[in-house]
Amino acid sequence: MADRVAALDLLDLDSLLSEEELAIRDVVRRVVDEHVRPHVARWFEEGQAPTRELAKRFSALGLLGMHLQGYGCAGASAVSYGLACMELEAGDSGARSLVSVQGSLAMYAIWRYGSEAQKQRWLPPMAAGDAIGCFGLTEPDHGSDPASMKTRARRDGTDWVLRGVKTWITNAPVADIAIVWARTGEGPPGHDIRGFVVEIPTPGVTVNEIHHKLSLRASSTGEISLAEVCLPADAILPGAAGLKAPLSCLTEARHGIAWGALGAAGESLETAIAYASDREQFGRPIASFQLTQAKLADMAVELEKGFLLALHLGRLADAGRLRPEQVSVGKLNNVREALAIARECRTILGANGISLEYPVMRHANNLESVLTYEGTSEIHQLVVGQRLTGLAAFT
Repeated sequence: MADRVAALDLLDLDSLLSEEELAIRDVVRRVVDEHVRPHVARWFEEGQAPTRELAKRFSALGLLGMHLQGYGCAGASAVSYGLACMELEAGDSGARSLVSVQGSLAMYAIWRYGSEAQKQRWLPPMAAGDAIGCFGLTEPDHGSDPASMKTRARRDGTDWVLRGVKTWITNAPVADIAIVWARTGEGPPGHDIRGFVVEIPTPGVTVNEIHHKLSLRASSTGEISLAEVCLPADAILPGAAGLKAPLSCLTEARHGIAWGALGAAGESLETAIAYASDREQFGRPIASFQLTQAKLADMAVELEKGFLLALHLGRLADAGRLRPEQVSVGKLNNVREALAIARECRTILGANGISLEYPVMRHANNLESVLTYEGTSEIHQLVVGQRLTGLAAFT
């Protein structure tokens, strides 16, 4: 019998990583093994996870804002951050979403666009897991078209007054601050969008948790209502003007997602291989049947291709050359293929595939959300299409 190799070992991909990158990957894997995998099926079934406890555990590894420089952040490479995301999502998409929203959305918005006072005030406690952040861009009627958002900010002397609703906001029910994006009316539509640091609680801010989810159940999701919320002048992010600011934050998060989805896919594939090797039908393991091996081979090839794509994007990011449409390629391909892999793995497990005893259906359900958030597949197709043709299919 030939020696078995893990799916990601097929092309000896570890040889493409440095010793430091491998060490970071391995330590995150150990923490996920110890603190996520033993409990995540219960969290998923109950529809809740210990977000603050996990944030503290992840902060001890420097995972919160790990690719940012200064202010208590680890200053790790983009590739190291990606590998961490991959290991976190191998545990559960909710674990990766916690780190992604905290570091690549909320912290990154302050780090890139905030005042020095805002950075000093918020980034150290957020890196330490003492303050949880969320990112309020999506609205009930405005997801893929954020330029048409209804949330408004108006001046009241030197203060700002916000009103509106943000929904499907990861971390919102447990957050200490929200980065809220609103239109000010000071400029043409899309160019008048500004970001605000909104402390929770603040009078007029109401956060309601979203229940009855069939996906990302081990993640805290909420709706933020802003009813004439008065904010001081220093709540505005001074460097963020126009839609490009929140979109740049999404680009940061999408890079981590391109890596993270591979973790869910890899975990699903390894589970399917182990199951097929033990499960006997017609007198032999189902892994020995040609149809099963064809499925496994095709999935392994897509997983390896996705890793090479993510690694290339990470190297571009570390060289300062990563462009938004390239991130769209990574998010589009890797999440789409990861979802296909999880679904196919479920067929190999048969009826057992729908049980929380195995992680496959949980990963598939989570990836249904990952496919949609941070830009739907259709939006990323149009971003790539515009780059290929020079013609915009949407405004």
